Amino acid sequence: MLGPDPRATLLWALLLDWLGQLLILALIVWIPQALDWSIGGTQLAGQYPWILFCVLVYPLLGWLFGSYTVLRWRRLPMLVLIQRLLITAGATLAAVAIARWLINPGEEVWLVYRRVQLVWLVSLSGWSLLVRLGLRRGMLLPEQPRLLLLAADAERDRVLQAWRRVPQRERLRPIQPEQLEAELSRVDEAMVLTLSPEIHRDPALRSVFQRLETADPRWIRVVSPERLFEAMQERLPPALLSDQGLSYDDLPWAVTFSIQAQLKRAADFLVAAVLLLLTSPLMLVAALLILWDDRGPIFYVQKRSGWLGRPFTVLKLRTMSVQSPGSPATWTQLGDQRITRVGGWLRRVRLDELPQLLNVLNGEMSLIGPRPERPELEQELEQHIPHYRKRHWMRPGLSGWAQVCAPYASSIEDSDLKLSYDLYYLRHFSTWLDLMILFRTIKTVLKAGGR
Repeated sequence: MLGPDPRATLLWALLLDWLGQLLILALIVWIPQALDWSIGGTQLAGQYPWILFCVLVYPLLGWLFGSYTVLRWRRLPMLVLIQRLLITAGATLAAVAIARWLINPGEEVWLVYRRVQLVWLVSLSGWSLLVRLGLRRGMLLPEQPRLLLLAADAERDRVLQAWRRVPQRERLRPIQPEQLEAELSRVDEAMVLTLSPEIHRDPALRSVFQRLETADPRWIRVVSPERLFEAMQERLPPALLSDQGLSYDDLPWAVTFSIQAQLKRAADFLVAAVLLLLTSPLMLVAALLILWDDRGPIFYVQKRSGWLGRPFTVLKLRTMSVQSPGSPATWTQLGDQRITRVGGWLRRVRLDELPQLLNVLNGEMSLIGPRPERPELEQELEQHIPHYRKRHWMRPGLSGWAQVCAPYASSIEDSDLKLSYDLYYLRHFSTWLDLMILFRTIKTVLKAGGR
């Protein structure tokens, strides 16, 4: 990373939340003994399963309701932070109450008493608020370096335009060649200098580049625009990628008998089979609701582009009104009037995607990969977006890095943004990245955040 790793920030928040939970619990046990003021019990015997339950449920609900996600935002509104922490505390209190009602523990389990939970969660909300404010101010994290851009005029505009497509906490500041000497003389903070290919070939700056080669890499890092976006935004803007910037031989699964590729296919088959079995009742209910809503067909069958652009037939639960044969392919817009009442809810929880598990079993799709697009729309996208066909180097997926990082594509500009995440996934494919995408997809489903 070229700066503080955002996942390290989230991990610190999680660990400090756990520490706060245990410290507050210790105070709840100690206060009655020291002040003769009864809150709960004075012994932890018999409480350990409930302690484990509470310690796990609070961060899980915090992840679901976004009390950790706010740490990655460009700005951190205090009101939003407090709101999310209170929602997390309230949901945790409700989860403990439901578990207590279902299990009905004995009176000796004092940890589930309402007054104990209120004291614990109110104190924990205050602790979590201080933790997040401290982390935003750099507590326990390396200092954020200055991000500077030295590029020719045309290249600078392209880089800055791509940088501003994604809300970013760090500012990328363009500089002129005559300002570089002054920036290098500042030794009070670390610096990441992004050099464009054209400026790197400028003979007038040869002496400065020689000085950069001998600079301490712990304080001055020199990177390309491509590397900057990979490290800071986890994407590869196609407009900044050279023709030789990404070849098939560079991809992780291009190696003969790739273990990760074999594991991915095995996981696709097993998980798809289990999900198909478990979600069959949900699909049956959804099918009946679709039939009840407008008496139209239940399934939506359409041609999509798959591996190497080869067309295949995708199967989905129908969420839009029936279109007349031969209707031109159009983008789905926010609030699209074609979406039916039942279809809107199916799309929010992604239930309409479940029949595609059959495509996964057939090997036409994967659980994780670029979203399959209609061939009619792709013809236009290939004309406007460089490197677009490279996304066909992997089987399309039900979910993917672009789907969980970028908004729903409803224009060429949106597709360009999503392709930047698809290209990053192609280059950095790994089992760990697939797991990250899986967890983010689960969060979207639980929050009914689909479109």
